[in-house]
Amino acid sequence: MGPRGLALWIPPGQVKQDLCLSAAAAAPMHTNQRTMQSLRRSIISHRAAFAPVVSVNPLYAPAGAVWGMVAQRRHKSTDALADELVSACDELLAAGKRINWVFLGAPGVGKGTYASRISKLMKIPHISAGDLVRDEIKRGTELGARMSAITSKGQLLPDAMILDILKGRVEKGIEEGERGFLLDGFPRTVAQAEELNKFTEVQQVMNLGLREDILVEKCCARRVCKECGKNFNIADIYHPGDPPIVMPPLNPPAGCEDKMEQRKDDTEEVVKARLQVYKDNSVPVEEFYRTAGMLTDFEIKSGIPETMPRILKVILDIVRSTPK
Repeated sequence: MGPRGLALWIPPGQVKQDLCLSAAAAAPMHTNQRTMQSLRRSIISHRAAFAPVVSVNPLYAPAGAVWGMVAQRRHKSTDALADELVSACDELLAAGKRINWVFLGAPGVGKGTYASRISKLMKIPHISAGDLVRDEIKRGTELGARMSAITSKGQLLPDAMILDILKGRVEKGIEEGERGFLLDGFPRTVAQAEELNKFTEVQQVMNLGLREDILVEKCCARRVCKECGKNFNIADIYHPGDPPIVMPPLNPPAGCEDKMEQRKDDTEEVVKARLQVYKDNSVPVEEFYRTAGMLTDFEIKSGIPETMPRILKVILDIVRSTPK
């Protein structure tokens, strides 16, 4: 490797992708720009295991190879922040503190996606009010049938319904020795926040934000594997700007591809109705927690690989500043 070279891990299949990009660049008049953007975004978001080291000069390297290097560096940064967050949470819990957090945000913003990842680092359960409701509906209970009739119209469920199943889940966690919880999808109103405070203490609240047109696009592209229950999103979002908003799809693995189903309430009409209802109630509950000094606003501007280091840094600073 010469002085102008650079050692770089290249993801499997990267050479083939780079050849595609290079060939397209040589014939721009015959290349679909949207396809090029999608290819580059797929390379950026690629997080598979890395292949053997090769020598690459970044001045002459194909676009995919350079983006692969950027993605690898970002991944290392995320891992370092994750390790620091694990240690910071362990120290807080060793001091006898619980970690009771809430993630707020409109439907489709990614509360569940980020909450599920971050809760594992904090070693606390991720409790989704939406998942609790969907489980109730799936089990075919009388309460679940009433919930289904309401949500299919894009309306929010009555407080008493959600509070009942949520209280049971929190109390069960305390009995089993859980270190806290990361709750997403609740509360959505001041009344719910006040009722929540009656049976548990919320310590910090993250308010996730995202442009409404992108929220609609993401919600309509959500898919669930009917076998394993995992959530995916087939939307391939690119909105120009400074910086551009780039969100590659979160596609299912091969074993889930033919088992995808769309939620009944993830149609454009219902999604827009749900977002309007959320907006009508969200400002007061945000102010409720902001006045209490517990709210942190966080704007999402890109996909998971780019967003995770940013949100981990914010959360790490909050945990470290919590009195012990």
